[in-house]
Amino acid sequence: MGDHIDVRFDSERAYIALNRPSKHNGLTLEMLRDLVAAAREVARHKDIRAVVVTGNGPSFCSGLDIAAATRNPLAIVTEFLPRPLRGTNTFQEACWAWRRLDVPVIAAVHGRCYGGGLQLALAADFRIATPDAEFTVMEGVHGLIPDMSGTATLSQLIGIDQAMLLTMTADPVDAAYAHRVGLVTELADDPLAAAEALADRIAARDQRAVAAAKRLFDRSWQRNSRAAFAAERAAQLPLLLRKALPRSD
Repeated sequence: MGDHIDVRFDSERAYIALNRPSKHNGLTLEMLRDLVAAAREVARHKDIRAVVVTGNGPSFCSGLDIAAATRNPLAIVTEFLPRPLRGTNTFQEACWAWRRLDVPVIAAVHGRCYGGGLQLALAADFRIATPDAEFTVMEGVHGLIPDMSGTATLSQLIGIDQAMLLTMTADPVDAAYAHRVGLVTELADDPLAAAEALADRIAARDQRAVAAAKRLFDRSWQRNSRAAFAAERAAQLPLLLRKALPRSD
């Protein structure tokens, strides 16, 4: 992996840590590519029973680093193009790749969980957050919409009115609110320890049954995620190009 995604294997667990603490783990294009690669690396380790996703430093993730990402408009276009086999582009696959794994993925969240960081957390199977964590669909602040698989995951977890409210206002919400509406699975003062305890509970069950349960619920609950991803890209592209390309006025 690159310098900003740490991957560690410990017994039957894989730990994925965002490691750009000085920027509250703001996501770069390289980090998105590395998240995809990390998920594929985990998939190759057949002894892994659970994955824990964390963020080093003061926050889980403050979202896409817009300034860094828009320095190279051509790179944005390249990463924005979907791969036909997967039905996702790099932005979407950086999150959805964790849904493709047969093992449960648990996000341990603290500090800021904004924008793309929120979509990464939502793509995990479970989210455990500190009581003082803060969440927001940050894209609205930048004149964008969530397009990193957020439409698929939000539709699975919360009502459409709450999803639109969070997206249209881009208002930050606290962990208690996030837990109440279904964005967060549980609250814990030490989310990493709680994530490890949950991983142990699941690891005590039959691995094939756990994998089958994840596939079953993913396939029966999801509302045509491939179509949702295409709709995300169609809505986002003109907004993103307006940000990346020089204006003539």
